[in-house]
Amino acid sequence: MENYNVFAGAFVDRIGERRKDSAWLADALRSEHCSFVPVWGDRCLVGGEPLAVVLLSRHQVGSIIDDQELIFLGLFRDKPAFAMSVDGSLDAPFRELGEFHDLRYLGSVLPADEANLIAHARALVMWHASQIYCGVCGSSARHGAAGNSRICMNQNCLREVFPRVDPAIIVLVSDGQRCLLGRQKSWPEGRYSTIAGFVEPGESLEDAVRRETYEETNIHVGEVRYHSSQPWPFPSSLMLGFVAMAESSDIALNDGELEDAQWFSRKELRSGFPKLPFRISIARRLIDDWLGEGE
Repeated sequence: MENYNVFAGAFVDRIGERRKDSAWLADALRSEHCSFVPVWGDRCLVGGEPLAVVLLSRHQVGSIIDDQELIFLGLFRDKPAFAMSVDGSLDAPFRELGEFHDLRYLGSVLPADEANLIAHARALVMWHASQIYCGVCGSSARHGAAGNSRICMNQNCLREVFPRVDPAIIVLVSDGQRCLLGRQKSWPEGRYSTIAGFVEPGESLEDAVRRETYEETNIHVGEVRYHSSQPWPFPSSLMLGFVAMAESSDIALNDGELEDAQWFSRKELRSGFPKLPFRISIARRLIDDWLGEGE
């Protein structure tokens, strides 16, 4: 957490130049060092004590995989790694090796490099599941670039699309002594978090910070400073973290997205109320870093 957020870090060498190198990919798939990351529905396989990602060999996946449907992730620990999708409506496979768990939980217990690997695998598997048909002509689409794109199968179209991420800002707004936190009605009682929202077309990140803060809380923001980012594959967001200085203080819930918003001092945050976001989130890191500035 000191240098990067959970799910982040360049632990997978994506070697994008190999994605269309069919000969190299074929050799990689035949290699005894090749590994496979199964994603059952939206869950990933772990086992052992302490928990670790279960990486399968070609022998273990056997005939249940279709080479044309595999997703090349890159080199993980210097070995070729592929993601494989397992139908979530079927019984969970590989029970003798471990259990499938939700990524939010796994992000809190796995080593940083393994959390990064499975976030990458899950994001691509979920993207393919949402892109079965061509968005232009409606024809079926197939894997392209070793699972890093999809190509329309209509010979008169052949449109190729690539995985997308949805940029969202998340900001710790402060007046120096207090920080601004809000809560949504659906959250557990007492939980508050930083202000966040999706970037709109034609908008800079700084503009999005100012707009979202004003829309949700009525607070005008001046200086905006970048903090860090976090891939958030639920299903496909990229959280862009900022800290910002408030230029006003009167709160009003302008757009109704929040149930409540309040100013909190460092003393109040350390008291146990409000409840803070999960530690795997960039929201929590923004808050923790702000708390640390006051020590």
